[in-house]
Amino acid sequence: MELLNHLLSIAALLLFGSIVVSSISARVGAPLLLIFLIVGMLGGKEGPGNLVFDDVGTAYLIGSVALGIILLNGGLHTKFESFRVGLRPALSLATVGVLITSGLVGLAAAWIFELHWMQGMLLGAIIGSTDAAAVFSLLHARGMNIERRVGATLEIESGSNDPMAIFLTIVLIELIQTQQPLMSWDVLLSFFIQMGIGALAGVLGARLLGFMINHLTLANGLYPLLVTSGGLLIFALSNSLGGSGFLAIYLVGVVLGNRKLHAGQNILRVHDGLAWLSQIGMFLILGLLVTPSDLYPVAWHALLIALVLIFIARPLAVLLCLLPFRFAWRELVYIAWVGLRGAVPIILALFPLLAGLEQADLYFNVAFFVVLVSLLLQGWTVAPVARGLRLDIPPGPEPVMQIDTLIPGHPECEILVYHLGRNSPLRDRSPDYFILPGTARLTSVIRGGISYDAKDIDRFAVNDYVHILAASEEVDQINRLFTTLEYAADHQFFGDFVLDPGAKLCDLSMAYGVSVPEQCDTLTVGEYLAQQFRNKPVVGDRARLDKVELIVLEIEQGKIVKVGLKIS
Repeated sequence: MELLNHLLSIAALLLFGSIVVSSISARVGAPLLLIFLIVGMLGGKEGPGNLVFDDVGTAYLIGSVALGIILLNGGLHTKFESFRVGLRPALSLATVGVLITSGLVGLAAAWIFELHWMQGMLLGAIIGSTDAAAVFSLLHARGMNIERRVGATLEIESGSNDPMAIFLTIVLIELIQTQQPLMSWDVLLSFFIQMGIGALAGVLGARLLGFMINHLTLANGLYPLLVTSGGLLIFALSNSLGGSGFLAIYLVGVVLGNRKLHAGQNILRVHDGLAWLSQIGMFLILGLLVTPSDLYPVAWHALLIALVLIFIARPLAVLLCLLPFRFAWRELVYIAWVGLRGAVPIILALFPLLAGLEQADLYFNVAFFVVLVSLLLQGWTVAPVARGLRLDIPPGPEPVMQIDTLIPGHPECEILVYHLGRNSPLRDRSPDYFILPGTARLTSVIRGGISYDAKDIDRFAVNDYVHILAASEEVDQINRLFTTLEYAADHQFFGDFVLDPGAKLCDLSMAYGVSVPEQCDTLTVGEYLAQQFRNKPVVGDRARLDKVELIVLEIEQGKIVKVGLKIS
């Protein structure tokens, strides 16, 4: 009992300390995952905590389960609309991009560390993929709202490239152990079987799980647990059948996140907490596992590997993979920069240790050092680089609270709460200023801590909390309404005027003295913008036309419905 209390105290102290210290992140801009990793190192055998932990098998088990939960949560937040604009480029990066990155880093590692070329390739495969935990965490940190095309590409890539990196790592370990040729038809067949089984298990399992969620009567707190346990069960079954469990559990999240689920908001909120717990636990364990003094002998060489990865391999892979998709140069720069490394390379570096390979300690220490450099250099600058490249779109006003009513025997409704900030376009407006869709109703306004009936409010004021009762299917429309109002008021980013996308370019030319290419004279503004972005425009896309700039302000079902006009 005394040992149990001691272990529980240590675990709770590490978790508590990580959460408290993470408050520093908001002040200095440090990536949270870096904080968790450092806390783990401080708790290790060479830190003040002096906790000896060297169980590679346990670390791998905890890391794998935690990564599965993180991927499940990432999938729950990935909408099919993101796949419309980001699926093909993301899959290109997740497959060919990982191969290019791993190959270039592998060649550099073989030369720098004087390894056999296959050992170098193994090191390249270990650190060749971006990390879902790092990307999901940093892209959504500090209220960032990255342009949809870029954000979708990065998120889908990070959620789907782990299977490729895991496959490469396992294949290379087997080839090193057996001294077989690098490529064979068996290897390619094995890859397609793994991906196929993982995809099939994920989609079919998610459909069954979704049916159960909507047809089983459970206590509200059990629905999130049903999703977690079901996702992990599909993860394990896929692995048992020879498929990719990580791909399967990510697809479970994607499929469930894009269908209406009973207690859906409760499921999302609980899984956000589980994902944070998984990230903290995973990075703490990996931090405990490392011996800081072992990093010193490889530091300079590992730094060279990190610089090759960040400034040569990743940018080249991004350029080659995304060239067919006509990304703007600033989008390519940002995607290349946010090739964040996190827990995945460290977990993959455990594979050689488990297999008992020669140079296994080298792989682990180099991978850990590269992750530290990536989090320090790239993770610290995710937000400033986005702003500098004008890819950080002003966020629309998300509800500060969204509550499922869950009244038995009645259609599912939700209570939405919006905060009206100092620059809100609804400030000093009458509640009649905007018309809510369908059956949605403005129910009350909280002002100064006092709740007022909606009919007793003449005008909205700064810091009002607006409560709206709406059917679940109306929520997206209401969010778009508030977002449109906010964007229309943001002249600095979205322009001076709002245009109808059906306006003719020739009329725009006459009204503003804009020179329009002859072949575009008969096009509408919406058609011109859609043509510029291969019929896959996203909010924030901008195209210069002579002395004006056209900015996509609102998208509905893949079509442009509002355009901003900015005069230079």
